[in-house]
Amino acid sequence: MKLLRLGQPGAEKPAVLVGNDTYIDVSDAVHDFDEAFFASGRIAELASIAAGREPKPIGDTRIGSPIARPHQILCIGLNYRDHAAETGQEVPEEPILFTKSPNTIQGPNDDVLVPRKSVKMDWEVELGVVIGKRCSYLADEAEALDAIAGYTVVNDLSEREWQIERKGQWSKGKSAPTFNPAGPWLVTPDELTDVLALDMFLDVGDTRRQTGSTSTMVFSPAFIVHYLSQFLTLEPGDLINTGTPPGVGMGLKPPVFLHGGEVLTLGIAGLGVQRQRVVG
Repeated sequence: MKLLRLGQPGAEKPAVLVGNDTYIDVSDAVHDFDEAFFASGRIAELASIAAGREPKPIGDTRIGSPIARPHQILCIGLNYRDHAAETGQEVPEEPILFTKSPNTIQGPNDDVLVPRKSVKMDWEVELGVVIGKRCSYLADEAEALDAIAGYTVVNDLSEREWQIERKGQWSKGKSAPTFNPAGPWLVTPDELTDVLALDMFLDVGDTRRQTGSTSTMVFSPAFIVHYLSQFLTLEPGDLINTGTPPGVGMGLKPPVFLHGGEVLTLGIAGLGVQRQRVVG
C-alpha cells in the first residue's frame, strides 16, 4: 500500500494511492498520518476502508510529505561504503547519528530555499524509514523490522560549511527551512521485495549526479532501528534518514554547490520521484 497526503501546507488530507496517478480519500476515517495514527496500528485497516471507493485523479493537487511533522528526524551519516570513499573517510564501525529539525519536513515537489549566507548547499537522495510503533530496547533486527511502518524518498539537504567547517554538531548544517523534502508517498514494507536492492538517483538539471543502490549500505534499516532503540525511544511516525550514495556536491572535483535556479530530480525504485526548484 502507498500512503500520501494531498492539499495545501497545513491542510493536507490522508489518502491511499491507486495506480500511479489516482487516489482514494480516507480523511473521513483517518484524521492524518501522524503519531496517533501510527500508534493506533490502523495501517492494516486502510485497504478495507479504501475498498469500493471511487479513485480520483491527483492532477495538479499538491502532494505533501506522506507523514505529518514527526516527533523527531534522526539521520545516519556515511552509511554507504562508496559515499564514505568519495569523502575520504573511513567506513564507520557504528552508525553515525545526528538529528535534523522536524520542521524541515515538506512536500516532495515544494521549492527548496537557499539559506541566508549559504555558500555550500548540497543534495543527498536517501531512503527514509518511518517508525510504526513506540519502541525501546528492541531485542533484535526481527523486532526492528516489525516496528517499521514503511519507506519513503527523502532529500537530506545540507549546508556543508555550517555542517563541517563551523565545528560542533552536524545538525546546524542540516536544519535550515525546507531541508527535508519527503515523499511522494509512504510505501509499506510488503510492497518491496528487498529494501536492500533499490536503485537510487539524483539529477541536478540535466546532469546525473548520484547513481547508487541501497545494496551498498553499511547498516541496514533493520540494524539501524534496532541500534537506535538501545539509546533512545523511537516514537510512532518518527523519520530516519539512512544515508546517501556517492555523487554529492562536496565529493565532486571540483565541488559543486546549489546557489538558486537549479532543478533537482531524485528518486528510489518503487518509492517514487521528487522534483524541486532551488530558490536563492
